[in-house]
Amino acid sequence: MKFLISSIAALLFTAASAFAANPPWTADWEAAKAKSKAENKPILIYMTGSDWCGWCKKLEKEVISKKEFTDFASQHFILMEADFPKTKDQPAPLKKQNAELRKTYLNGGYPTMYVLDAEGKKLSKDLGELEGGLNGYIAKLKELLPKNGAPK
Repeated sequence: MKFLISSIAALLFTAASAFAANPPWTADWEAAKAKSKAENKPILIYMTGSDWCGWCKKLEKEVISKKEFTDFASQHFILMEADFPKTKDQPAPLKKQNAELRKTYLNGGYPTMYVLDAEGKKLSKDLGELEGGLNGYIAKLKELLPKNGAPK
């Protein structure tokens, strides 16, 4: 029975990862780190309260959901979303993972966004409330792209 429950939890966690709010965003931290290492791309982690945070909803509408942003960001970064909803159900393993990410990365409030290396080390300041809308985010991410194989 314990094996069955563990298997179901793992399946739900995998399903949650596959259906993060915005493809190609993943909700699986370990998969994001592995993909970052394999593809030699930094991670862009986005911490959001998708169903309650007004600033998160604004960022989602004006930046995150825009094709220009998603195309650029997914080409240069591994996109990781850690969601902290109040009304949406999440599998227990996802809640546990996100609680650990919150302890490590949350910068006071939502949204919080960082560029990280494959080990999870911060390569940027918090970009969660960056000014300039879509163009401001893309310009800042361009500045943070690795130069000559060495992350900034």
